[in-house]
Amino acid sequence: MDIEKSQPQRIALIDGNSFYCSCERVMRPSLEGKPLVVLSNNDGCAIARTQEAKDLGIKMGAPWFKIRHLADSHGLVALSANFSLYGDLSQRMMNVIGQFSPRQEIYSIDESFLDLTGIEGSGRELGGAIRQRVRQWVGIPTCVGIGPTKTLAKLANHLAKKVPRLQGVCDLARLDQPARLKAMRHVPIEDVWGVGRRLAPALQAMGIYTAADLARQNPNQIQAQFSVVLAKTVKELDGQDCVQWEDAPPAKQQIMCSRSFGRPVTELADLKQALAVFTERAAHKLRLQQCVTQAIQVFIRTSPFRDGPKYTGSTVIQVRPTQSSSEMIQAVTRALAKIYRPHYLYAKAGVCLLDICAQSSLQAQPGLFDTLDESGTPGACEALMGVMDHINTRYGRSTLVSAQALSNEVAPWQMRQERMTPAYTTDWNQVVEIWR
Repeated sequence: MDIEKSQPQRIALIDGNSFYCSCERVMRPSLEGKPLVVLSNNDGCAIARTQEAKDLGIKMGAPWFKIRHLADSHGLVALSANFSLYGDLSQRMMNVIGQFSPRQEIYSIDESFLDLTGIEGSGRELGGAIRQRVRQWVGIPTCVGIGPTKTLAKLANHLAKKVPRLQGVCDLARLDQPARLKAMRHVPIEDVWGVGRRLAPALQAMGIYTAADLARQNPNQIQAQFSVVLAKTVKELDGQDCVQWEDAPPAKQQIMCSRSFGRPVTELADLKQALAVFTERAAHKLRLQQCVTQAIQVFIRTSPFRDGPKYTGSTVIQVRPTQSSSEMIQAVTRALAKIYRPHYLYAKAGVCLLDICAQSSLQAQPGLFDTLDESGTPGACEALMGVMDHINTRYGRSTLVSAQALSNEVAPWQMRQERMTPAYTTDWNQVVEIWR
């Protein structure tokens, strides 16, 4: 154990290149080499771009109506976001990456930290092996950044993407501090993890233009002028480990589920149905982290961009501590009745679960008509929700839903996804047919 502690820390960050686009290319190899973008909900704007699309000057968030002419002039391909496919391939990719270390932290759908401390092999050897296996077994191209801290691993990953001669792997852990500072001069301050475009102007006004400039700052002065978080970033860039590992993702303090509608909605019944679906999805996320909610925010609004009268309705309703979809849907329906106004063209609605706490930490006062289990606490609803979640996990999401959440694909509130590819890996009815 003492030997392991004496070894220098070596952290890797692995992420998928243009992940959503790469997932589409896994299932459709004919898209390789072509400019490709994935569009946001309702096919609104570009949320992922291949390098070929970036070379056409397409910016992140570019509205589809402004770039659709490139489909005819330059062969641009645009696809609706297929999150079922992306989530499944993400899980496969993370499983492969996790084979290289017993300690892994999944940071996002396409990013994962690995602790390579004490693992045999140079950073370049291990990074190359990870890239090769993920590419061969899953089909996703990746880049690997390695450093003595999480922030330096993120920075190394950025360099691995931007510097072609690194061939997708950058190892800053093997360098001493002067050599690392030399490498960090190539990273603009806005690209440093924990800085971003919001803080960049203030730092630039102080003469801090690169990651190397920030690494040379006094953490105490940075904390006094900005925050503890940015001071930790300075220390991390200096090689001091300050960002802790999260072996399990922390429970969310709020859970939001909202959507922009594919078409304007006017009828109360359609809004009820949409909010019931959103509430059920939020409730499922709540149960996954074994929590309960005690308040729910409900909102509806018209489009700020369309002509006509504008209206935004929002309210927060208190509920007894619950994780039951049915109880939450009933509460949301009551809240909707308070804020609904007829004759408006509603463009978006949503729910946000508030005042969330762990189910185990709360001794709820049962209602007069609640069913009690053997321990004397409400149990019928929890058992029912457990059965529902088990069925949906086994047979697919929405196999079993609350009656209020029954919907069809032609409902006006459903998202517009005219360019959706099949759910190749999660729906037997959409499996690719090679020969019949």
